[in-house]
Amino acid sequence: MKKLFFASLLLGTVIATAADAAQPWWQQETICRLNPANCYTGMGTGFDSGMWDAGANCWGMKLICPQATTASDSAPVAMGRNEIASGSGINRDFDTGVLNGDCFGMRKTVNNGSMASVNGDYVNVWCNGILDNADEPIGGGEITFGTQPTCAKLATNGYVGVLNGRCYGKYYDTNDYFIECDAAAPLPKRLIVLNGANYTAPMGGAPTDKAAADKKFDQMESISKTQRSKYFKE
Repeated sequence: MKKLFFASLLLGTVIATAADAAQPWWQQETICRLNPANCYTGMGTGFDSGMWDAGANCWGMKLICPQATTASDSAPVAMGRNEIASGSGINRDFDTGVLNGDCFGMRKTVNNGSMASVNGDYVNVWCNGILDNADEPIGGGEITFGTQPTCAKLATNGYVGVLNGRCYGKYYDTNDYFIECDAAAPLPKRLIVLNGANYTAPMGGAPTDKAAADKKFDQMESISKTQRSKYFKE
């Protein structure tokens, strides 16, 4: 009787072992299970599922794009959940919650993508071809990490730094418009419609100083008053 009972136990153990072997080890009842709250719900592109995240006590690490880190790596960097949450080693201009190709980390933008974060501040995203030396393409335009172009610099090529869709820089044909800038201001002081006038052509009899200009305007005012009294009776 004892031998039969022992054989039954042994058979039960063999059956249980065979059933457990058909399951992944982390789903078997005979081990301590990891808390799934500490794990990513799914891992595909942008993750390294074969790495152990000791801080989160879980398998799987997020691959952070090299430009989104403060290191000088040329390849994506595997980072743990706690490290990412702390911001340690993360470039503050990037959002590590956005997939960017095969890794996470997209430059932060606002205003429908027309402004991008650079060194913690938001700068204009310029339409393609406006910047002489663009540092980075982004969305539908480009950004520069250095000094932003002034009105005078843009006007050289007929551009004005105003919003043009989802980027900055609107073109005005210099044959039809004169862009008048004020010192280093980013926007024009005035945009003058030429109506066929050549503002670069020399003007005969033009006043050369303030006194001459005041005299010229006094003459114009006097003529205007005479013409008004002649044709418009009160």
